[in-house]
Amino acid sequence: MKRIATDRDAGMALSPLREVVILGCGGSSGVPIIGGDGGRGRWGTCDPSTPENHRSRSSIILLGEQKNLLVDTGPDLRHQLLQCGIERFDAVFYTHAHADHIAGLDEVRAMNWMLQKPVEAWGSAVTLNEIEERFAYAFRPWTPEQFFRPGLVSHPVNADSIVQVADFELDVFRQNHGLSDSFGFRHANFAYCTDVVEISDHVLDRLTGLDVWVVDCFQKEPHSSHAWLERVLEWHARIQPRRTVLTHMGPAMDWNWMQEHLPEGIEPAFDGMRISF
Repeated sequence: MKRIATDRDAGMALSPLREVVILGCGGSSGVPIIGGDGGRGRWGTCDPSTPENHRSRSSIILLGEQKNLLVDTGPDLRHQLLQCGIERFDAVFYTHAHADHIAGLDEVRAMNWMLQKPVEAWGSAVTLNEIEERFAYAFRPWTPEQFFRPGLVSHPVNADSIVQVADFELDVFRQNHGLSDSFGFRHANFAYCTDVVEISDHVLDRLTGLDVWVVDCFQKEPHSSHAWLERVLEWHARIQPRRTVLTHMGPAMDWNWMQEHLPEGIEPAFDGMRISF
């Protein structure tokens, strides 16, 4: 597998990546979870008075010099884009087809109006097929007169391949997500690994030399389909990124507790977090 050249290798900026915005960093139910006393939410051990504990469903966007790449279209997408001041995206990369990562697909229609064309959607063939089954109307041939529905065009991607998506060169790899798989990717010195419980040695080797690694860490205790704190600490020690940022966090991951207990080089994400390159 070819390794993507990094800034450290070349001594110069090879990446068009300007910034990564954490649109959301919560688990599949967000934080708080619906319910609780008076219907105000179930917070677990998270302190509701801490703004960083308010988490929408996990998603990021890569902001480039000319084009932007959205990763997943979760159910909170409209609110996330407005809150973070994101004007546009030019393509979507789907990590997998679970509802908390695709249920906001209808919001793509706003980009269709702006771009006046369908939005390219990238992901594994399995993922894109599942999405097309649930949102068949969004993948019909484009009618240029108007977008009364979202319009997307599928581009299947194989694991262990390097693809060019909206000006970004992505080194794509498969991850174990318990009963299913997901895709992670690396772009230059940045990598994103949400919804993962096991990472192969082969992939871990490809994640060395990172400046920033955003990785799933749902809770402190072991979980069947998501990484937990001890596992992330082991991965961090092996690949030694300069900065590890935890995402897809559930109600057991209180912001203040993490601020006090996480070792140097590891930090929690928060909705709206901006990482500059």
